Amino acid sequence: MWQNARQLLMKDRSAQVALFLFVVLSIWWVVLQIIGFEETSEFRNLIWAASYQIIAFLGGILGLLIARSWGGLRSIMGRSIGAFALGLLLQTFGQSTFSFYNLILNVDIPYPSLADLGFFGSIPLYIYGIAVLARASGVTVSLRSFKNKIQALLIPLAMLIFSYIFFLRNYEFDWSSPFRIFFDFGYPLGQAVYVSIAILTYLLSKKALGGVMRPRIFFILAALVVQYLADYNFLYQTINETWQNGGYGDYIYLLAYLLMALGLFQLKMRYIEAEDSVK
Repeated sequence: MWQNARQLLMKDRSAQVALFLFVVLSIWWVVLQIIGFEETSEFRNLIWAASYQIIAFLGGILGLLIARSWGGLRSIMGRSIGAFALGLLLQTFGQSTFSFYNLILNVDIPYPSLADLGFFGSIPLYIYGIAVLARASGVTVSLRSFKNKIQALLIPLAMLIFSYIFFLRNYEFDWSSPFRIFFDFGYPLGQAVYVSIAILTYLLSKKALGGVMRPRIFFILAALVVQYLADYNFLYQTINETWQNGGYGDYIYLLAYLLMALGLFQLKMRYIEAEDSVK
């Protein structure tokens, strides 16, 4: 797994660029934490929060090209990679809209807003992408085992129960804002679905196809888990009114975008290797 990561960073120029941007953004973020969150530094924090989406944008654009190289909609891998790439681009749209309100309009963004079309829109794409990737990884073969069927039932159920208890147990319905109710339920439950499938894919792909796909999709599976943690933290901080633009919560999103981009670049390498073996 780590050998694949090292090869990716040594051979793939896109991965090297993404890692370079990550290092620069990380150093910038550390400097901002040292400066602090006084009112005079809020604008600098907003600038950083508006900038780190560049990794998501890079991963999304190149991801679409990688999906095309796999055959696009005509292939399982092409559809899966394309879904993840579009998910990254929708995250970029949400981030851009969020930053537009804060930096250009100089107002707090309402909820729900146009940004939620991007943030929430990535959820069904991630669900579809990981479901198709699970199929390509041979997970459907592993599900023939009774033990694996139990895992496939219990893990999503546990994630959904956790999301409900933490976010929705004492929820007060305000029917004057139906879209808010939809997003309040859709975010935690939808994210619980894709992270459940990601965990199952990682566990069950160990034996499927000899485990050959497991190291190749590690970054994508890790990205989905980190994305879930980032959204979990965002909701937690929002509930407790402790969210800060440019804070550690934004940095978790940066890490999720990097992992997803590297996951897509890793699959580009596998396509190139497959071509070379044919030649």
